[in-house]
Amino acid sequence: MINPDFLLSFLLASFLMAVAPGPSNAFLMAQTFANGRSAGMQSAFGFALGGVVHTFLAVVGLSALLKASATAYATVQYAGAAYLCYLGLMMIKGTLHKRQPAAHNEQCDKPHVSTSKKSNVMFQAMMTEVLNPKVALFFIAFIPQFVDPTLSSATFQLAFFGLLYPIFAFPIDCTYIYFGDKIAQFFRSNPNSQLWIDRITGLVFIALAINLLF
Repeated sequence: MINPDFLLSFLLASFLMAVAPGPSNAFLMAQTFANGRSAGMQSAFGFALGGVVHTFLAVVGLSALLKASATAYATVQYAGAAYLCYLGLMMIKGTLHKRQPAAHNEQCDKPHVSTSKKSNVMFQAMMTEVLNPKVALFFIAFIPQFVDPTLSSATFQLAFFGLLYPIFAFPIDCTYIYFGDKIAQFFRSNPNSQLWIDRITGLVFIALAINLLF
């Protein structure tokens, strides 16, 4: 059983946290701008899967290790920052090979579409979420506040709230994606704008890597 008052409080707090701009939303919007709505949706699914992984880790107690061990925390922190930095550098590097003469290109009249790989966007988003120790601490510091010790097992309640958060946050992410794609469509009408979108996206990933370290 779940305490109805705790559930209502959890949903309200989760809504505020999901709506507030943060690293996850920045990654989501960057992918949407660079590769379109499909990539944004894949990112949202990836973050949801990352939330499932963190819920599992929190339930079995592994996430608590990050809180107790400075070495474990730093290892995951640097791994996540390195991964984000790698994604950013690869995206920027990819734009260096996209410049084409616009004068006689047979497709110069068509909006430029990013050639970045989209098949692994979901995996990238999931790993970004999993390798973020701040998210792990969120699950072990935020969610237990809504566990009622007088009701069913704490393990069940932790799993329930942990899985509920990504499900609840997903439609909010979809709203970000919808409006982000509408804005991006304006820029995609310019053949050269996609190059700058990809470069800015790469810089956003690098900025997220730096943010993860502080």
